[in-house]
Amino acid sequence: MQEKKLLGKRKRIALVAHDHKKIDLLEWAVHNKTSLAKHELIATGTTGRLLEEKLDRPVKKLLSGPLGGDQQIGAMIANGEIDMVFFFWDPMQAQPHDSDVKALLRLCVAWNLPMACDRATADFIMTSPFMHEEYEAALPDYSGYLNRSISDHE
Repeated sequence: MQEKKLLGKRKRIALVAHDHKKIDLLEWAVHNKTSLAKHELIATGTTGRLLEEKLDRPVKKLLSGPLGGDQQIGAMIANGEIDMVFFFWDPMQAQPHDSDVKALLRLCVAWNLPMACDRATADFIMTSPFMHEEYEAALPDYSGYLNRSISDHE
């Protein structure tokens, strides 16, 4: 039997945006202000401060992404403390912390979290009926990986 993770009606949502995508995320968040008000918001550095101002509601602010905020979100994902991620990242500009960005995106997939990296996908997630009710997400079974044999020659 596959293990499940229950996402409550009130979701824990991580919001992240690269500098060139902050305006896009802020406009999207203001457009979805009423829906977002029903959920707990967590954000990295400057994005969190800007969201708090624009939405006029508290946002749990972590470190700036390049200073460890992406890794903080990654740890929260691994600990089951985040239900979904909206990460508006800039595909046209290399980031000094690209490895952290890739790790964060990998964790979302590894833990089967809904994730949006652009406005259209974010809109689809926000308008899903699952956004407004409890949802049972299947957790991947990593027991084979965790119990694998490790030899000294690998």
